[in-house]
Amino acid sequence: MTAGKRTHVALLRGVNVAGRNKVPMPVLRDAVESLGHEEVLTYVQSGNVVFAARRTDAEDAAIARSLESVIAERTGVHAPVLVVRAAELARVVRDNPFPGVADHRLLHAVFLAEPPGEEGVASVAAAVGRAGGKGSRDQARVVGRALYLWTPGGFGRSLLRAELERSGTKRTPMREGTARNWATVTALTELVRG
Repeated sequence: MTAGKRTHVALLRGVNVAGRNKVPMPVLRDAVESLGHEEVLTYVQSGNVVFAARRTDAEDAAIARSLESVIAERTGVHAPVLVVRAAELARVVRDNPFPGVADHRLLHAVFLAEPPGEEGVASVAAAVGRAGGKGSRDQARVVGRALYLWTPGGFGRSLLRAELERSGTKRTPMREGTARNWATVTALTELVRG
C-alpha cells in the first residue's frame, strides 16, 4: 500500500453537466475506494478525484478502465476517465505557457491520454488560425500531454474552443481530452500535495 501520499488524479469527462450524467461525489468516492485506493478526495462536482493508488506500479490506463467500469456499475453513467499521476499534474502546472493569466477561469488545461503528435498539434494551430481570422484573441499551445487554452473572452463563448471542438472526421486533442480550468488544476495540485 502507499505510504500515505496521494499519487493519482482521476478526471471524469462529461459528468454533472447541465443535469446530465449525474454522479454524486459520495458515490464516486465510494467507487474509487471499492477498488482498494485510499485517501480519496473529490473536488467540486465535475468529476475530479485525488487518491493514493492501491498499486502505484499499475498503468494509468488500467486504473482508468477499472474506474470507468465501477462507476458505470454503481451509477449507470459511462463516463470516460483519464488518470494522471501526481508528477504529471505537477509537470502540467510547471509547463504552463500562459503563466501571466491572472483570471484562472480563463485558462484551461485539456488533459490528454497521449501526446497528440504532429497531426494533433497542426490541428490546434489551424484552429487558432481560423478563430483568429474571425477576430478571436484566444490562444492555444500543446505541451506534452496537455493542451493549454487561454480564452480572454470566456471559455463558453470562445471561438477557438468551438473551432477545436468542431465535428468532422478528424479527431482533435480538444475532443479527445478532458478540460479543467486553471483554478481547478491548481486546487487539485494542492490536494495531491496534501
